This record gives sequence, structure tokens and C-alpha cells, in this order.
Amino acid sequence: MRYNTEWKDYKIIATGSGMKLEKWGNFILLRPDPQVIWPAAFDFDGQEGLAAVYNRDSAGGGKWRFFKEIPENFTVSWRDLTFSLKLTGFKHTGLFPEQAVNWARMISLIREAARPVSVLNLFAYTGGATLACLSAGASVCHVDAARAMVDRAKENAFLSGLKDAGARYIMDDCMKFVAREIKRGRRYDAVIMDPPSFGRGPNNELWKIEDGLFALVELTEKIMSGRPLFHLINSYTTGLQPGVIKNVQRLVFKNSADAVFDAYETGLPTDEGIILPCGASGFTVFN
Repeated sequence: MRYNTEWKDYKIIATGSGMKLEKWGNFILLRPDPQVIWPAAFDFDGQEGLAAVYNRDSAGGGKWRFFKEIPENFTVSWRDLTFSLKLTGFKHTGLFPEQAVNWARMISLIREAARPVSVLNLFAYTGGATLACLSAGASVCHVDAARAMVDRAKENAFLSGLKDAGARYIMDDCMKFVAREIKRGRRYDAVIMDPPSFGRGPNNELWKIEDGLFALVELTEKIMSGRPLFHLINSYTTGLQPGVIKNVQRLVFKNSADAVFDAYETGLPTDEGIILPCGASGFTVFN
């Protein structure tokens, strides 16, 4: 399992009974986590300073219960990057901190390349990977189907001093966008994708990761430049283990003799001394 230890504004205090107790900047939050199948060591509701807890309901949704006033937007930072957070009705904050392990790797690869690097970031959400690549000097095409996420990514770039760093922000269905880019003859040195398990595009296009991932990766192989740098797939779908993602990349890039295939769980260290699994990544590097 891979994880990053550079967070100063985020940590997991404790886990148990299906919940994780986290500190985001100045705010302590309690959120559900399906990976936490062990009992809690203490009553999280009694945690000193607890600001809000997300409770699921029987219909499958949920809502926040507040104990302290939390601004509609607040920020946390990693290295020199700053992210605007907002508590959503789906328990999320707008950031997945375990991805810092991949941000650090992308930054190193781009800097070590010592050449202009163009990156395509698909299902790019609020732009964590976009900011990481921009900070290393790459140009980035950021694509997401949700206008709110694209707007938040622009805001994060502004907060991080990267507003004019060379990003192109696109609201579109990722499959359709890649197909059009191929026809236009555009090529990218690196591709990042963080597809949801299930979703719909701006025109109600249906996406299921089990059905669409392989075809999307095949499309992205056609869009990579003659000097590719890396290809990254992230997944939070339980059934897609690291080995499955690695197999997808091996099959698609089977003719790339210089490709090095790597796959691993991503996680977050906790104050309890354990690592909480948070998903899986397939990271192919072209030497």
C-alpha cells in the first residue's frame, strides 16, 4: 500500500464502527467509510471539538448534523497547493487526500522529464491532479462532466497561484471528448483518469466503470504522444483490485516495450497507527 505523509492540514484521528474521525484544517468531521469494519475504541460523538457528522439514512442518502458553525467554503493545503472545500450532501468535501501519493509521483516525473509535458486529466473532479501537474510545469487539459466541479477546479488553481499556469478546463463527457481529440489530432504525454463507479454525462450519458473502463483506456492509448511519460488510473470501485487495473494497462499498452507497470492500493495513515485503504491505482511509466 502507498501513502503520503506530507499533509499538515489533514489527518485521520481514529476509525471504527463504519466511521472515520478526521481533522480538515480547523474542523473535525465524522464520516462513514465502508472499509472500516472494526469496532470504535471510543465514542466518536463525544470527541472534543467535533464540528459535524454525516449520518446515512435508510433510503441510501444522508445528511450532515452540525455541532459547530462551518463556513460554506474553507481551505486546506498540501505543499504549495490550496484547495477549497465544501461539505456536500453525498458526504464528500471536494478532495480525496490519499491521492497525494500520486500527486507527488506525477510532480517528480514531470520535473525529471526536463521537457514540455502535456497532460490530459479525465474525470478530473476539483483538480487535485491538475494542480499537481501544473505546479511541476506541465500544461493540463482538465475534463469533467459537472460544471460545479470544473468551477471548483478553477477556484483551486486561483487559490494555489496557478490561474495562468497553462490549464484548459472542459465540461464534457470524457469518452466523447477523447474520441473528438483523436480526430482533431491532439496528443498528450500523460493521461490521468479517476472514473466514478457509476455516473451520467452532461447529456445523460450512462457510465459504469466495469463496462466502460477498458474501452476508455484503449481510446487514451490512441491519444498519447510519441514520447509518452505516464498513464494513471484511479479507482474507488471495490471490485477493481490493483491487479485488475494493472491487467487493463498491460493489455492496452502491450506493444510499449519501455512501459513499466505498477499497481497498488492507496491509503491514509491514522493516529491509531494503521493505514486505512482508500482505493487502487494503476501507474504505468514509459521510460
